[in-house]
Amino acid sequence: MKEEKLEAYYGLPSEVKFCKKCVISNQRPNTTVEFKSGKDEKKMTTGFNEQGVCSGCVYSEIKDKTINWEERERELKKLCDKFRSSDGSYDCIIPGSGGKDSGFTAHVLKYKYNMHPLTVTWAPHKYTDIGFKNFQSWIHSGFDNILFTPNGKVHRLLTRLAFTNLLNPFQPFVIGQKIIGPRFASMYNIKLVFYGENPAEYGGKIESNFKPTMDLDFFSEPDIEKIKLGGVYVKDLIEKYSVSRSELQPYLPPRKEDLKGIEVHYLGYYLKWDPQEIYYYSSKHTGFEPNVERTEGSYSKYSGIDDQIDPFHYYTTLIKFGLGRASYDAAQEIRNKKITREEGVALVNKFDQEFPKKYFKSFLEYIGISEEEFWETVDKFRSPHLWKKENGVWKLRNVISN
Repeated sequence: MKEEKLEAYYGLPSEVKFCKKCVISNQRPNTTVEFKSGKDEKKMTTGFNEQGVCSGCVYSEIKDKTINWEERERELKKLCDKFRSSDGSYDCIIPGSGGKDSGFTAHVLKYKYNMHPLTVTWAPHKYTDIGFKNFQSWIHSGFDNILFTPNGKVHRLLTRLAFTNLLNPFQPFVIGQKIIGPRFASMYNIKLVFYGENPAEYGGKIESNFKPTMDLDFFSEPDIEKIKLGGVYVKDLIEKYSVSRSELQPYLPPRKEDLKGIEVHYLGYYLKWDPQEIYYYSSKHTGFEPNVERTEGSYSKYSGIDDQIDPFHYYTTLIKFGLGRASYDAAQEIRNKKITREEGVALVNKFDQEFPKKYFKSFLEYIGISEEEFWETVDKFRSPHLWKKENGVWKLRNVISN
């Protein structure tokens, strides 16, 4: 009897495959243009080569064996020489929250490469205690900062819509964090912006990692009628949800003409990016502290700990793509030779499907839905090729093994 082919949502590969070197699967989505994101959007996913190795692991090998990091650092020094101010004015923008990555980026650029950065922060949905403490420590380790906190009423609305329409409650933060660097560079007439590592490093197109700059065409959607936030067109947000155009302005991409002459660079192109080593550096130099308890859904204590909504970002990736937080953490630590694949598999199987209970009530209150509505929404986004229900319990059809 021929086996029934199960529907795969979001354009995902119908056959689930796990990388032979790490723990990521071919269901992992690449970064997307959030302004165009809708419920029926087809996702591009991590590529695998003929040997069954994901693009993240392939690039990791290139980082270890092919790239001349001394030459890359010389390129960084030339870039800094080109933009460094001589009159005490700010010469670069560094977006971040004071986590390990932005802590490292700001500190190394100021104190090793003699830049004068202005740090800018798109506030988390809801700060955790450790997140706000690390943010304050970052500033007090030697940096000027602008904290931008978006309209709370609008931000909650967009977060709720992103959850119910896209099962992506972190979308408003992702949009803000990506926009804030170029936007403040334009506002303050600063021509250089530094983000940390290129997201493509973890599984996007390998060729994207050989370009040091962000493609600013990402921001340049000329027709506001085509822009979506929370899966809803801007026009409908204004007409149906009584949100004004001005209230949506922080979430809209800057105009191309406003970004003229601005360069947005990834520091990870110039300096070899190793998250655990960056954690050690930030702890030493910016006062960054890990959480006192491990992150729900994973085994780590130092990654993505500043926002109470963050655990639900990873839980929703588990629902849509079969990959939770432990999968992402273990994959990068395997690539950086901090753990073995065998250890990574065990950690994924132990923690990946753990539900984030700590901030669940806070999350429901923030977006204004009931627990029943939460689970009804979540279950609608489970792709049949990934999930099955046995005796009233949802289970993944495919789990990783050694």
